[in-house]
Amino acid sequence: MGIDELLERVRADLDRIGPREAAEAAADGALLVDIRYAALRERDGLIPGALVVERNELEWRLDPQGSHRAREATSHDLRVVVICNEGYASSLAAVSLRQLGLHRATDLVGGFQAWKAEGLPVVAAGDGAEAGDTA
Repeated sequence: MGIDELLERVRADLDRIGPREAAEAAADGALLVDIRYAALRERDGLIPGALVVERNELEWRLDPQGSHRAREATSHDLRVVVICNEGYASSLAAVSLRQLGLHRATDLVGGFQAWKAEGLPVVAAGDGAEAGDTA
């Protein structure tokens, strides 16, 4: 199986959402989690209020029962929207969170680039927006 087929399979079980729906979900208490690496965050900016967690630490930081969890990882019922740069790696990451019991985890179609293209809020890295950075 190639990556395209794998993505198709895992996405069949996700209720993926678009940028506007992600913004509404965040306003309703969903946790936006930015898994992009530092160079992309520095280049393109950040979504205000999103928790920044490097992809290689995601499961440890979001597991509500984990000893290294982020303070935002409060329960398995938490709605989590994973955001990567263009919406590919985030699908695999969301499935991994679901395997940990975070049954409401999903990802953002088109990733950060779709968020930005939609004209939703973005701030420059270093403007204090990474206060939620737990990576």
